[in-house]
Amino acid sequence: MRILLARHGETRWNAEGRYQGQRDIPLSKGGEAQAKRLGKRLRDVAITRAVSSPLARARLTAELALGADRAHALLLDDGLREIGHGDWEGLLASEIQERDPFRINLWREEPERVVMPGEGGESLRMVSDRCWPAFANACAGLGADDLLLVVAHDAVNRVLLCRILGLPLARLWSFRQAPTTLNLLEGPDAENLEVVRLNDSTHVTGLFGEAVHRAL
Repeated sequence: MRILLARHGETRWNAEGRYQGQRDIPLSKGGEAQAKRLGKRLRDVAITRAVSSPLARARLTAELALGADRAHALLLDDGLREIGHGDWEGLLASEIQERDPFRINLWREEPERVVMPGEGGESLRMVSDRCWPAFANACAGLGADDLLLVVAHDAVNRVLLCRILGLPLARLWSFRQAPTTLNLLEGPDAENLEVVRLNDSTHVTGLFGEAVHRAL
């Protein structure tokens, strides 16, 4: 089977560098344009199954990527929600640096050790424990010629890709996930996948115009 693992398009909070986590922030007009360009790229691709996070920015990205004729088949899975940033949600990185400097520095240097502060705050392990079963369930029953589209979030994609690549969560920042990027995976099942393409966003950025990570 083949899997296209995508990230949602840009939101206003992404552009501002504001941590959004599980806040249901919609796509910006620019983000909608990115998703439509993704849809144009996938227009002639035969997609067997499509699953996304229920958060609006991922759901609309998936619907626009599928196009009007296929959007009705989209399935939603709560396990694919973005990491819960707890008290950080809604704050700029500069504001967090002032209020919680130790934790944000640890997040940048040793992300696997961080539990996000406050109600709803998660660790990367907690994200892995919910998103991997959701991903495996989306893959279940697919045959060799089938194609799955999964649309999720920055941290979720990174956690999934770390597992597939055999990387520890400490290596979370060793690759990028641009808005509406595509990661192409191939293999017989979820536990035996190879990464064929990583962070392919040529439909929205040039070779040296890659989006720089600012906030999850």
